[in-house]
Amino acid sequence: DVQLVESGGGSVQAGGSLRLSCAFHGVSDTKYSMAWVRQAPGKERECVALVDSGDTTRYAASVTGRFTVSKDITKNVLYLEMNSLKPEDTAMYFCSLVYGARGITVAAFVARATAFGHWGQGTQVTVS
Repeated sequence: DVQLVESGGGSVQAGGSLRLSCAFHGVSDTKYSMAWVRQAPGKERECVALVDSGDTTRYAASVTGRFTVSKDITKNVLYLEMNSLKPEDTAMYFCSLVYGARGITVAAFVARATAFGHWGQGTQVTVS
């Protein structure tokens, strides 16, 4: 089974930075897409950054220029570097994986992952 374990969340002041990590194991195919999805209280899940199975990265408009997603396949870790953090970035951040999905958009990822994907337990990010 796929296992995803997030870490790196915490509390930070506006304008600060955090780096989230997602260690993943048990992936049974070389073609997979991964994403960072956040959910604020009372709001729907939002995909903010992804790396698709062709290693193309895509970002939500709300984080473009501030967040950077990367993947280290030698360590099996997905990262999210978050800079210039804003209070509206406060949310639980989840790591998610779906097999295949080359070309998937950030808008489509949550639905795909909800139906067919794998999720971590989340890590809280609070910006004040």
